[in-house]
Amino acid sequence: MKIVLTGNDLTVDKVWDIAVKGAEVEIGPEADATLEASRKLVYDLVDADVPVYGFNTGVGWNKDHKIAKEFFEEFNRKLIYCHTFGVGAEASEAEVRAVMAVRLNCLLLGYTGVQPAVARRYAELLNAGVHPVVPEKGSVGEADLTQLAHIGLAMIGEGEVNYKGRRMSSAEAHKLAGLEPVVLGPKDGLAVVSSSSFSAGEAALVFKELAELADMGDIISSLSLEGLNGNTSPLEAEVMAARGLAGQAKCAENMRGYLEGSDIYEAYPGKPVQDPLCFRGAAYVNGSLRDALEYAGKYLFIQMNSTDDNPCLLLKEKRIISNSNFETTTLATAMEMLAIVLSHVSRMSCYRMLRLANPELTHLSRFLSHDGGESHCFGTIQKCFASLDTEIRHLSNPCSADYLSLSGSIEDHANNTPLVVQHLHQIVQDLQYIYGIELIHACQAIELRKRQGGFTLGKGTAAAYEAFRRALPLYTNDRPLAPDVKKAYEFVKSAALLESVKR
Repeated sequence: MKIVLTGNDLTVDKVWDIAVKGAEVEIGPEADATLEASRKLVYDLVDADVPVYGFNTGVGWNKDHKIAKEFFEEFNRKLIYCHTFGVGAEASEAEVRAVMAVRLNCLLLGYTGVQPAVARRYAELLNAGVHPVVPEKGSVGEADLTQLAHIGLAMIGEGEVNYKGRRMSSAEAHKLAGLEPVVLGPKDGLAVVSSSSFSAGEAALVFKELAELADMGDIISSLSLEGLNGNTSPLEAEVMAARGLAGQAKCAENMRGYLEGSDIYEAYPGKPVQDPLCFRGAAYVNGSLRDALEYAGKYLFIQMNSTDDNPCLLLKEKRIISNSNFETTTLATAMEMLAIVLSHVSRMSCYRMLRLANPELTHLSRFLSHDGGESHCFGTIQKCFASLDTEIRHLSNPCSADYLSLSGSIEDHANNTPLVVQHLHQIVQDLQYIYGIELIHACQAIELRKRQGGFTLGKGTAAAYEAFRRALPLYTNDRPLAPDVKKAYEFVKSAALLESVKR
């Protein structure tokens, strides 16, 4: 598999293919020509001796320092050195690949003036499987300088990388891969570090899993509704049309499709006229997630297919100008909106589980015990999903507005986009666990309902139920539940639920 990068059409799915599936990358011919033309302009400006930030001047508070031509290589190498101080846990190899793919794609637009050999090195490292070691913490979000510097360090043959399952020096990996370290020239150092591609690359991978969770949420909510034998009136198309919200209308449409043919549509004496909001409003809150995904997806696509460089090289106008294109507040707050909506999605899921364990609502056994209550069954597991939900709630608190004024008060705004994305990543992982536990509850309730006198599932929920049962059997006796929770989490994370329903 090979993906041609042009600078204009990098999608979340393409990033996933490069990062997770190991697809090779190729620079499109027009983009390659743009790299050459923009680099020529850089050298023309060198000869004109026009003062340009980070090009022939220092950076940050040192913007008043002039850099002579003979010191360009040393200045750019030291620029990489002085920004290389990421700390904490390291990004996974898939995340590093995503970051490199995004940065390369944006360089191809020609607004950076980077040395073509530097741009091509991103592709060469990706295709050779040489992955720089990149700590995740250290950026305040006004460009991910501190993380991206670790990639620049690897490009010049320094620092550490992961290569073919081994951690080694970049110099050794370059030799094994048949590459020579790049030599940096004017503007190259800043082109490597002054970007928000670390945030965007990690966000693309989170976004892919989140979109799958949104689809799975409709299926899981449908299974839980059958476990309750609840009401379908909130899903009717006419009700959705009256409200006019696209996200919830789509979720309700999905749920109607999954529930088609289900006995849930049959009335019975004493059936409540409406259910608790965690069931009644599932499509509505899941719809809020869809709306938020549409908004955030728009700005993530722009981030992955535009320049965020300062200074910005304008090839047609033959000049380089200072700017704040590295500003990612729109993306950061869009991701925070997703986190806030996910806290609602999580809480709804937890309440559905609590309600399914309540015999007064379900007319099933307490805690969904198979033996009528002698087994403790799903009593204590509530503490597990309650803990996960609490973590989601706290991670959903906005952090983009919490920053300091830095670099002699020159850099007096920030947005903490990397931290925002990392919070979102943890929320997604927690919700995958919670959805896995909800599947355990919903399928157990369905099994008990079938035992009461038969219960036909919808065509979509039946496929989902059977797929989950192949991964995890019915709970028939008290046993350690941690292995079950892990299997359920892995089932959700793999998106096997979606595949089973599609088939």
